[in-house]
Amino acid sequence: MEAIITVVGFLGAGKTTLLKHLINNFIDKGWDPFVILNDYENAYMDAQQFTKQMASKSIKALSGSCICCSGIVELRNLVNRIPERENGITLIEANGTSDACSLMEFLGVGINDRFLPPIQISVVDVKNWQKRGEHNELEANQIQVSSLLVLTHLDTISPKIKTKVINELKLLNATAQIIAMDAIDVALLPQLLPSNNTAQKFDHAKAHWGSCSVDLPNLPNTKSIYGICNALPKSILRVKGCTRIGKDIAYTYFERKPDGEIFIRPFNGIPVTGAKLLTIGPGSDPLVLENAILTNLKSNFNAT
Repeated sequence: MEAIITVVGFLGAGKTTLLKHLINNFIDKGWDPFVILNDYENAYMDAQQFTKQMASKSIKALSGSCICCSGIVELRNLVNRIPERENGITLIEANGTSDACSLMEFLGVGINDRFLPPIQISVVDVKNWQKRGEHNELEANQIQVSSLLVLTHLDTISPKIKTKVINELKLLNATAQIIAMDAIDVALLPQLLPSNNTAQKFDHAKAHWGSCSVDLPNLPNTKSIYGICNALPKSILRVKGCTRIGKDIAYTYFERKPDGEIFIRPFNGIPVTGAKLLTIGPGSDPLVLENAILTNLKSNFNAT
């Protein structure tokens, strides 16, 4: 039977990094993974970043809906259509606002008998754990019915803070295993059992934030990326985009995480939806995005 592993966690916690780590290790050990990515805005852009690791036919993107509620039927139908493979395993990355408890409750209903009951891995950003202000409840909810909690962003954290966070996690989910990403043995993941932890009720409607995207023109330099990201309201929890820089032929991908850190890296190929700027969180509005782009381009023009 084929295992289904869902990966959940707050925006910017490191879900995609973990997913890439799992894919590489599963393939190295002879597994044949199938990956489903969910996001409110343009999951296709994220899906393209996995095509260096695996064939595009084994990657599916679900955009514009939340797989723990409005998108659950679409997700379930997609899972049931996954082709049977020798040593197959299905990996699902949920969007960063998912109600992880509802996802586990509904995903297993109506799944084909060839699949094992879904298990859940939650990615915990130790550096920013419970520093989300009004979103702390959502972050705590996302670890309550997980079988495994994967700790990330440990490089700048003291042992004392790490221990404190682990103790808080155990209070919320006493049955989950807790481990750092580099200590994961992927051969053991399909053997995990679904969590039997009792979850606290959570009003998921509070996490249904706005999201939007606009076309993004070529930018004159990487400084423009920082300018656009910093010009967008702090209430916006996730910013990501893809475009060309200067005279580059290749595309560049960038993102601003909830803590304000900005990361820039090469994009794999040409974005199927064209160059875009996307945001998730309160304050997401096309006019806000367009104004940030226009203001930055004018600033660069005046500087020259």
